[in-house]
Amino acid sequence: MIIIGEKINGSIPSVGKAIAEKNGDFIRHLAKAQAEAGATYIDVCASVEESIEVDTMRWLINLVQEVTDTPIAVDSPSARACAEALTFCNKPGLVNSVSMEGDKVDVIFPVIADTKWECIALLSDDTGIPRTAEKRLQVFEALMKKAKEYNIDPSRLHIDPLVEMLCTSEDGINTITDVMKTIKAQYPTIHITGGASNISFNLPVRRLVNQSFIVLAMNAGMDSAIVDPLNRDLMGMIFAAEALLGKDEFCMEYIGAYRKGIFGPAK
Repeated sequence: MIIIGEKINGSIPSVGKAIAEKNGDFIRHLAKAQAEAGATYIDVCASVEESIEVDTMRWLINLVQEVTDTPIAVDSPSARACAEALTFCNKPGLVNSVSMEGDKVDVIFPVIADTKWECIALLSDDTGIPRTAEKRLQVFEALMKKAKEYNIDPSRLHIDPLVEMLCTSEDGINTITDVMKTIKAQYPTIHITGGASNISFNLPVRRLVNQSFIVLAMNAGMDSAIVDPLNRDLMGMIFAAEALLGKDEFCMEYIGAYRKGIFGPAK
């Protein structure tokens, strides 16, 4: 599973406070802890006013790179801010994200076309979030036409089918899993991702819903997730699910993660 560590996000109150106070030690600690917990990418999202976003992203990215060489996931709702922030990174990472909304794809795809950067792509467009699996797949088809136009291989894309709140869903996660399975069948090398915690908004004991969702989504093809790598129970669930799905030969990854202390009894 590709783990995109979600902890450095200015919308989280403690992180927003650290950004406002320029508390570099707090950010460095979060970056190092997530890297040590097995994050594949460290997501960096400033969540500040547009006028200071790029400068804040530069500051955050530099702090992360002081303590780990784990690739950065550059995260902003602004495609242009993402494009500019890529230049602050020491190595290719992940763009979070594009969609078929406005000109986002045409801003980001040309910038990453001839690089090793990967990209999250949301299945939404100018009409918003499609309500049905069929319409989300239509957005997916449009995205893949753009990817082909810019010669971006499917293996560099992380498709986010848009995980929504379970408590407002009419059919549980059937729409999401149908989309995942269809996409994986069409493009076996493409990645399926999403913000796992979105599923449990407004529900009690959210961790149970999140963990259950991860297992079901992995069975449908999810192999990338925006999660908290410091959540030991969730990380254990991910490694266990990979082993159960036959993606971990002789359970070596599961055993190795346990020995490293990524999950299991606290040390």
